[in-house]
Amino acid sequence: MVKTLLDRYDLTWSRILFLAGLSAFFVFFLFYPLWYAVVRALWVNGEISLVFFELMAGNPVYKEMILNSFRLGMFTTIATTLLSLPIAFLLVRYDFKGKNILNGLILVPMVLPPFVGAIGMKQMFARFGSINLLLLELGIVDQPIDWFGGGFTGVVILQVLHLYPIMFLNVAAALSNIDPSLEEAARNMGARGFRLFRSVTFPLMLPGYFAGAIIVFIWAFTDLGTPLIFNYRQVVMVEIFNAISDINENPMAYALVVFLLLLTVLFFYLSKLMLGKRQYETVARGHVGSATRRASPGMTAFIYSVMISLTAIALIPHLSVFLTSISERWFMAIWPQEITGKYYPLVYRHPIAGPSITMSLMLSSLSTVCDVVLGISIAYLLARTRVPFRGALDAVAMLPLALPGPVLAFGYLAGYSGTFLDARHNPVPLLVIAYAVRRLPYMVRSAYAGFQQTSVSLEEAARNMGASPLRATLQITFPLILANLVAGAILCFSFAMLEVSDSLILALKAQYYPITKAIYALMGRIADGPYIASAMGILGMLLLMLSLFLAGRFLGRRMGELFRT
Repeated sequence: MVKTLLDRYDLTWSRILFLAGLSAFFVFFLFYPLWYAVVRALWVNGEISLVFFELMAGNPVYKEMILNSFRLGMFTTIATTLLSLPIAFLLVRYDFKGKNILNGLILVPMVLPPFVGAIGMKQMFARFGSINLLLLELGIVDQPIDWFGGGFTGVVILQVLHLYPIMFLNVAAALSNIDPSLEEAARNMGARGFRLFRSVTFPLMLPGYFAGAIIVFIWAFTDLGTPLIFNYRQVVMVEIFNAISDINENPMAYALVVFLLLLTVLFFYLSKLMLGKRQYETVARGHVGSATRRASPGMTAFIYSVMISLTAIALIPHLSVFLTSISERWFMAIWPQEITGKYYPLVYRHPIAGPSITMSLMLSSLSTVCDVVLGISIAYLLARTRVPFRGALDAVAMLPLALPGPVLAFGYLAGYSGTFLDARHNPVPLLVIAYAVRRLPYMVRSAYAGFQQTSVSLEEAARNMGASPLRATLQITFPLILANLVAGAILCFSFAMLEVSDSLILALKAQYYPITKAIYALMGRIADGPYIASAMGILGMLLLMLSLFLAGRFLGRRMGELFRT
């Protein structure tokens, strides 16, 4: 039996051992936390029961939380769709000078997590923030405007400004892959304008659109940090977060976690079912470049005005955070009353902020090492070998990109409670694992793209000259795909540095706070807390900006592949 498997697949004993270890890793740190939450939600008094779900369905408070979370997800998804589709059409279908610069501007909002941007937005748009004070002084309004709609509108705005690049990357990739001959045939049949888009273009874009829409919806639905900062607490994720202190005595939290998990599975199943009923592939693709046309001077000016205006709006949270970080005092005034730079050096000396930077550097470095080792190995198995269950391996490796981060973090906290991995005693091991698992898909996709673009014949030639498979890969393939590997590692490191949900849920002691948990803690300080938190946010923004720039330089248009499920 074993010999048959070895002959049928590209299996060696080292690969078998690695697959066994990889399976154990996914079982313990991906499936077990989810399974533990499911069991605690369904297993009551020694039998399967839906009592907690019945209580959740019958309780108007929980109904309101679920409805509010749905509203956040739907409004954010619709807004990002309406924003991203026209931009994708303009930047994909028109050629003009400076197009690459505008494509780069799309990534600008991603350099500041909405969790951090909410700090500055509250300063600018609060009841007596800068905007309302300016409008009052000019006599435009008689009383302050509630810009945030009790917190809901503020959360949606921050999520849209942060997430529309992800929607754009997926939609633009789908639009650029459409065979232009199909649209040309539709035009010859009389289809024009919106009818052409509705009947031909958009159906062909659906796979890419659904990939982006699902990520945006789940991200918005399960966002934890932004509702906390805006004090919009009647949502599912904040209720789960509040249950951390009595996690063993509050079984309703497990029911909410399972609800989020089932919702995620349902949405992905519906998307696959919907796409499976119709065929969107093209039999033969024409030259994609023929679908683009040279923009006239008027159209070029229009595209520039749209993109610059959008970028200016998207930069409002960044500007707000920056102004807060350099303010000595900013209260009941349109602009900061005094400017200072003292909070930036104070970040490194502060008893909470300083150690959090060291902690985040350590956690992110360790998790990135794990992602590099596992991601390259998985990508190699997928691209270069015939191992059993390759499809399942690919799906499992990409699963963390689809799962809500807070669900996994809650599963870690509850599932390993009372063990040597208990996060309430020392969260470092679980934080490293959580960061690594959540960012593993980026490394896998980046490395896999590199392997696909490098001909296997080069490795075969090296092996024919006597090199072992490992030596051929290290000396021939790795130098050729180094750009992909570096880009994937940079993204894993930078996103881990600014991870929100894992940090908020798992880091329960001040000495183990990562950067984002320290920012949240500092926001609760009345005196200098928001100013130091803003300075930390700007430093994190600069780190992520540099990371995305480097990753974009290495990956180019393939950047969008990292955000596909």
